[in-house]
Amino acid sequence: MLKKLVMAALLASLSLPAAAERIRDLVTVQGVRDNALIGYGLVVGLDGSGDQTMQTPFTTQSLSNMLSQLGITVPPGTNMQLKNVAAVMVTARLPPFSRVGQNIDVVVSSMGNAKSLRGGTLLMTPLKGVDNQVYALAQGNVLVGGAGAAAGGSSVQVNQLAGGRISNGATIERELPTTFGQGGELNLQLNDEDFTLAQQISDAINRQRGYGTATPLDARTIKVLVPPGNSSQVRFLAEIQNISVRVGAIDAKVIINSRTGSVVMNRDVVLDSCAVAQGNLSVVVDRQNSVSQPDTPFGGGQTVVTPNTQISLQQQGGSLQKVNASANLNNVVRALNALGRRRST
Repeated sequence: MLKKLVMAALLASLSLPAAAERIRDLVTVQGVRDNALIGYGLVVGLDGSGDQTMQTPFTTQSLSNMLSQLGITVPPGTNMQLKNVAAVMVTARLPPFSRVGQNIDVVVSSMGNAKSLRGGTLLMTPLKGVDNQVYALAQGNVLVGGAGAAAGGSSVQVNQLAGGRISNGATIERELPTTFGQGGELNLQLNDEDFTLAQQISDAINRQRGYGTATPLDARTIKVLVPPGNSSQVRFLAEIQNISVRVGAIDAKVIINSRTGSVVMNRDVVLDSCAVAQGNLSVVVDRQNSVSQPDTPFGGGQTVVTPNTQISLQQQGGSLQKVNASANLNNVVRALNALGRRRST
């Protein structure tokens, strides 16, 4: 008897930790999804960092078309040398069940050779779907997450300056038709395919709503029979989404956004003992102006100022540094921060 208890204790200690998760956190309803929108527009108000119109003729053409719609005629052949205008592509996601008048966020990205969109304002831009129908209108001030400076031929930049966002920058003008709940059934789709989890969710729904209500079709899809009527379906989904299911350990995830330089980790990220070599890389740009004068003052020569730019790449080797194992997120953060504070010898 004692031997059986010891074996049971060992098996319990080796099993993965389980946690109760709501069904709504594990699945999505098939057909209830975002839809992509796209549009072409102009950003104005840039401080000399816009498109070079000689190299991007579509910017000048777009500006002329916009001015003509406002009743302003640009004489043919006019060479508009503008530096505060940039041609951009505007993208957005139309959420499910969106209604006319709601606001959504938009992403603005330069498609020309603009250096920065900081301080710019997006003019009214129609956003279309794949059916070429206008679903929203975007306009507003562009918020750029990067930073940069330039002086005397040298420049420094952190993250991207040729793209930005406008919070609540688009207003929905057309609703997307939906087939939600038609046919008396819905499909629940797991965020990650798992045969065991699909069966567990199906069993949990059947225990509460009756046998035959839910049927797992594969490792990702669960077919659910729903009552007729939109109000009944909403109540039905609200009930089954709050059912708790015992699941195993969640996979560790690390998300890196190269545009903003941010790193996101979930609570299941751990570190094993390892050694890391970290070196320093520096780029130095040095610009000096050289003055060339003629040898004879009365020989008819001219004084010429010639810019000389020197670019050097300096790389310093890094020594191996030990990172201790960390079993929880707090220790992981401390270990990574300590690694950044250490200096190579």
